[in-house]
Amino acid sequence: MADKPPSGEIFGVPYNFEKPSFRRLVSSYWQPDEGMLVRKPFGIGYTLNLADWRSWIVLAVAGLLLLQQRRGGETTTGSEEEEPVEVVVD
Repeated sequence: MADKPPSGEIFGVPYNFEKPSFRRLVSSYWQPDEGMLVRKPFGIGYTLNLADWRSWIVLAVAGLLLLQQRRGGETTTGSEEEEPVEVVVD
């Protein structure tokens, strides 16, 4: 049985299982001439290209959503308590 290559594509999705060096990690996350998504330096799929401004927007939105979730998603002022709602079904 032939050895499988450590990098390539399966159904159009890239994979790379070569041990990453520091230089390869940095160069894969910062590619100014590429789009928003680039191949991962290790593993399966794509990752964000930090040289693209759209990636920073995605990270900011994800951070804000995480912050909102950790705060409990409070939409009231805290002094207002929610009362139970009665639902009548005929």
